[in-house]
Amino acid sequence: MEELFIQAAQVLAQRGNAIAVTGAGVSVDSGIPDFRSASGIWSRYDPQEYATLDAFEADPDRVWEMWYDLGESLSGAKPNAGHYALAELERLGLLRTIITQNIDNLHTEAGSVSVVEYHGNGHWVRCPACADVHPFSLDQRMGGAPRCACGSAMKPDVVLFGEIIPPSALARANAAAMSCDTVIIVGTSATVYPAAQIPFTAKEHGACIIECNIERTEFTDSITDFFLQGPAAQTLPELVRRIGEVEL
Repeated sequence: MEELFIQAAQVLAQRGNAIAVTGAGVSVDSGIPDFRSASGIWSRYDPQEYATLDAFEADPDRVWEMWYDLGESLSGAKPNAGHYALAELERLGLLRTIITQNIDNLHTEAGSVSVVEYHGNGHWVRCPACADVHPFSLDQRMGGAPRCACGSAMKPDVVLFGEIIPPSALARANAAAMSCDTVIIVGTSATVYPAAQIPFTAKEHGACIIECNIERTEFTDSITDFFLQGPAAQTLPELVRRIGEVEL
């Protein structure tokens, strides 16, 4: 494993121009369980009943029961060593962009500047009628769905099942994938599309793939060049440390 870290660090330091594609695994050590894990939000709320656009339009007050519950978890979460390591790679000029499926805002809180929030940001709510945006607040929990000044029920500013990825996020992610030299996959498996397509697109354009995951994925067996196994809060800081030892 040590040799893999050394080799991956050498490649990243020499090639640079990297992007990171992150998923739930990067935030587990911040106290946010993977939605699909045994302790995740889907174990308590059926996503088809609480996380689809149709469900929101049919009964926004009911849907907001889940979002207030999730909001409590997000409000207390802080960036972990993995988030800070990615921010450090950006500061070093090696990491150009983070494309995250997470809605927890932790990459930004850790100091990363160029972040594509592929699925939105759970710290904000948006009015479907007039597009007004406000910070998420737990203070309104007893009143059901928060209401806009125009009278409409506010929606979490995230991509629900049945909605499309924001075109601007799609465009930025695709452009980054086609022009990068290195991809760091962190805490995500090749299961949720179109986000899972990003590393494959980058590989098709010649990128080297460094994967940091607890378990092997479809990425590992198809496109990954260096598989650094373990929690993101351990593997990413170790990768940064090894970069500091590279002689260019």
